[in-house]
Amino acid sequence: MSPTRLRLVVVDDHALFRRGLVGLLEDMPEFEVVGEAGDGLQALEVIVAQKPDLVLLDVNMPRMDGVETVQALRARKIGTHILMLTISQNDEDLMGAIRAGADGYLLKNTEPEDLRKALLEVAQGQGVLSPEVTAQVMRAVSHPDNQSQPLLSEREMEVLRCLAAGQTTRQISSALFISENTV
Repeated sequence: MSPTRLRLVVVDDHALFRRGLVGLLEDMPEFEVVGEAGDGLQALEVIVAQKPDLVLLDVNMPRMDGVETVQALRARKIGTHILMLTISQNDEDLMGAIRAGADGYLLKNTEPEDLRKALLEVAQGQGVLSPEVTAQVMRAVSHPDNQSQPLLSEREMEVLRCLAAGQTTRQISSALFISENTV
C-alpha cells in the first residue's frame, strides 16, 4: 500500500450500492476505503475516528441526511473534503449541500472513471459538479430571487417572529432552547 493513497469513507443507506462502490474504489490505486456508514449519524462516528481525506456522501438517508451531515462536519471543523454522490437533482438538495459546504455534487449515473477524476479534483480543493446539475447552480446564482430555497430557514423564522414580538435575546434563547449567542 502506497503512503500517497487518499483515505475515503463511503456513506450511503443502500448497502448493496455502498458495498459495490467500496469494491470499485478499492480497485483504484489512488484510494483506500477506511470506513463506511449507512446514515449520517454513523458517518460522523466513522469520520471522527478515521479522519479520512475524502467522504463520498449520499443526500437522502435515514436519521441524518447528507446535508445535515455536511453541516455537522463543517460545524465541528473537520477538514475532510466532501463529495455528494446521489440520485437527487432536487434544487433544495443540491443548493443545500453546496450551502452546507460540500465540495462537489455528483449524480450516481457518473461513470467510474469520472468518479475517480472527481475525487482527485476534490482532494486538490477543486469544486466538482455533474454536468446535469451545473445549469441549476448557475440559475440559482444568477437569479437568487427565483430560488426554491427560502432566504431564512424555519428556525431562523422562529427567531425572527420572537424578535418581532418584542422578546429579548435571553427570552428567545430560553423559549427555543438555543444559546443567546445563536439568537
